[in-house]
Amino acid sequence: MPETATTSLYIMAAIYIVAGIFHFVTPKLFLKVTPKWVPKPEIVNILVGIIEIALGIALLFEATRSYAAMGVIALLIAVFPANWNHFQMARRKGEFVIPTLIRLPMQAGLIYWAYTFV
Repeated sequence: MPETATTSLYIMAAIYIVAGIFHFVTPKLFLKVTPKWVPKPEIVNILVGIIEIALGIALLFEATRSYAAMGVIALLIAVFPANWNHFQMARRKGEFVIPTLIRLPMQAGLIYWAYTFV
């Protein structure tokens, strides 16, 4: 793997590992943007944190990298409603509208980034 791809991989893995850890460190942040229709949001938050950490670690190993990348893609699709909900909340409050709006199309970029490791 070229050096730039290796660096990209390590950055991606770190992002998901750190994001997963934050589900445990700052659960209120994630619970606040979880859509109301999500059952047992506290448990879902913990599961998402565990999944993000596991996927981040799995990205680091060649044997599991492709599966982990597909898992990242599935996860990004699964959490999109929370990002949409966060944008809607920001719009209602008139705060952080632009950053939450920018994050929505960024999901496509993150999906493409993960796809490069499938």
